[in-house]
Amino acid sequence: MLRLLCLLLPFLIIPHASAAAACTADPATPKRQMRAMWVASVANIDWPSRTGLSASAQQAEFRAWLDLAVQRRMNAVVVQVRPTADAFWPSPHEPWSQWLTGTQGGNPGYDPMAFMVAEAHARGLEFHAWFNPYRVANHDDASQLISSHPARRNPSWRFAYGGKLYYNPGIPAVRAFIQDAIMDAVSRYDVDGVHLDDYFYPYPVSGQTIPDAATFTQYGGGFSSVHDWRRDNVNKLIQELGARIRTAKAHVRFGVSPFGIWRNASADPLGSQTSGLQSYDAIYADSRLWVKQNWIDYIVPQLYWHIGFAAADYTKLTAWWAQQVSGTAVQLYVGQAAYRAGASGQDAAWQDPAELSDHLTVNRAHPQVTGDVYFSAKDVRDDRIGSMTRVVSGHYSRPALLPSFGASSGPAAPTITAATRGSNGVNLTWQGSGATYAVYRLTAAADACSFHDGRNLVAVTSSASYLDASAPANATYYVSALDRNEHESPVSAGRTAGGGAYSVVLDAPAAGAAWGSSAYSTQRYGADYRFAEPQAVSDPAWFQAAVPSAGTYRVEVWYPANSGYNSATPYIVVTSTGNRTVTVDQRTGGGQWRVLGTFTLAAGSGNVVGVSRWTSTTGYVIADAVRLTATG
Repeated sequence: MLRLLCLLLPFLIIPHASAAAACTADPATPKRQMRAMWVASVANIDWPSRTGLSASAQQAEFRAWLDLAVQRRMNAVVVQVRPTADAFWPSPHEPWSQWLTGTQGGNPGYDPMAFMVAEAHARGLEFHAWFNPYRVANHDDASQLISSHPARRNPSWRFAYGGKLYYNPGIPAVRAFIQDAIMDAVSRYDVDGVHLDDYFYPYPVSGQTIPDAATFTQYGGGFSSVHDWRRDNVNKLIQELGARIRTAKAHVRFGVSPFGIWRNASADPLGSQTSGLQSYDAIYADSRLWVKQNWIDYIVPQLYWHIGFAAADYTKLTAWWAQQVSGTAVQLYVGQAAYRAGASGQDAAWQDPAELSDHLTVNRAHPQVTGDVYFSAKDVRDDRIGSMTRVVSGHYSRPALLPSFGASSGPAAPTITAATRGSNGVNLTWQGSGATYAVYRLTAAADACSFHDGRNLVAVTSSASYLDASAPANATYYVSALDRNEHESPVSAGRTAGGGAYSVVLDAPAAGAAWGSSAYSTQRYGADYRFAEPQAVSDPAWFQAAVPSAGTYRVEVWYPANSGYNSATPYIVVTSTGNRTVTVDQRTGGGQWRVLGTFTLAAGSGNVVGVSRWTSTTGYVIADAVRLTATG
C-alpha cells in the first residue's frame, strides 16, 4: 500500500501546507515573508536619479530598480509617490512633483504611477504607494510653490517650522484633503498598499514652537492639553484613512512606518527599554494605539540601530514590537537601515558585514516578525561591505510568498497544462484563477510537508507560465494560486518535465549503524563514502531516487578502489520485476563510473540501488555514488 501511495503521489492534489501540523519549517527558507525596499523620490534620493530626465530614461531607471529587487529575491517595493504635497500621477488635487522634471507642475510626458504599477506586477512584485501626509516643502517660502498649489491657495492650511512648510494637522479640512489626495491614487491605480512614513507633526527643532496655538483654540475643545489634541489629530487621520481604504478596495493594505521608539519605559511602563526620542511625545505619533485598535494592516517600525546599542538596542526593540502586535490583526515588518551598513561615520557595528544579517537572525526568535523593508534602494544596490549579499545568502536563498491577511478560502488549485524540456530549460504552463501563482519544484516524492516552507519554491509570478532555466533532470512541478489577499490554493497535481534525457546522481546513501563514513580516498565521489565489513545479514546501504517514469535506465556506480576492499561487492538493483544482484570487484577500477547494466525500473520514489554486506569474500564493501540515466 505504501509503495502504491508513492507511485500515485505525483498525480494527487497535495493538501494546503497548513494541514500539515507535524511539519517543521526551516527558518532559513520561510514560506511567507515581506521583503521590500523603499524607493525614495524626495530630493531624488533613489528615483529619478535627477530631475529633467526624459520619460524613457526615467522608465529605464525604474525598471533597473525593480530588476534589483527581483535579483535580491524581494517581493515588494515601497515607492514614494507623494513626497512634498505633490504627485507622481496626474492628480486633480495636487501638482506634478518637482522631483520628476525639476519644475513643480511640469508634466513628465507619461503617467509614472500607471507605469510603475504595471512594471512591478509584471515581475511578481507588490507595489506599495508611499505618501508623506503633511510635508509641503523642504523650504519655508510659500511663494516658491506653484500658484495653483493648495497650500498657496489656502494659506491658513500651512505653517512654517524649522525652515520647512507643513500642512497643519489640526485643521479638519486639511485632514480631509490629504485623504482625498491619497484616495484618488487608490481608486485609480491597482496599488497593493498605501504606506505612510514617520513624518507626522514635525520633528522637534531646538528653540522653536509649533505655531498652532490659534488652531488649538479653534478646534481643540475638549482637550486640556495641546499635546493630547495633536495626537488625536494624527489618530483621526490614521483611523479615517484606513477605513476609507478598506471601503474602497478591501485588498489594499494600509501600513505605517513610524519612528522605532514609541515611548521609553522610564516615561511609561508600557514602553520599551530604550532611552531615545519618543515618537508619542515628540511627533505625536501614537503608533502603539494604531496597532492595538487594528486601524492599520501592517506596521514597519524603523529600527535603525545596531544590536547592543545602549540607547536603542535592536534586539530589545524587536522583542517589544513583537509583543505589541501579538493578539492583533496587524502584521509586523522591520525597517532596516541598509544606509548605515559600511557607511563612513557610522558606529563600528555597522562596519561588520554581518550586522544586517544578524538582525534577521534575531527576528527568527519572534514569529510575529513577518518581514523586512530596507532603506533605501541605492543602499541595497551599492551593498558597500557585502551586507546585503550576506542577507540574501543567509536568509533569502529561496523566494517567499507575501504574508496573507484577512479571511479567505483561497482560489481553486490550478492545472498544469505542459512541462516541456528544451535547450533553455523547462517551460511550464498552467490554467488557474489566481492573482499570482507559486511554482514549486521537487526531485523526490511530494507529501504535505513538501510545501510547508519555501525550500521547494522556485518562483512567484503573475503570469500563467514559467521558464525554469536551472531545472534538474528529474524535476516534478506543482503550482498553487494566490488571491489578492495572498491566500493560497491547494497545489496542483504534479507534472514531470518531458523531453530530454533523465539523468541523476545519487550520493550519501541511507545506511545502518554498522556502516561507517570516510573521506580517506581521493577517488571518492563528493565529500565521503560509506564502508562496512561483510557479514551474512540483510543490511544494505540504499540509494534512493524519484524515478519520473517507468522505463529502461542505465545504472552506473562510483567507488574508490583499494587492494584491501571486497572482490565481489553485491549491488542490488530494484527493477520492476524484482531485485537483481550484480557483483563488482572494488579492488580495481575506482574513481570513475562503472556500468552495472541497463534495467527496467518502475516510476516512483524509494530505494533503487543498494550495496549489500552479504558476501563470502573478505574486505570492506563500499557504497559511494550511483548514476541513473534514462535510455528508453
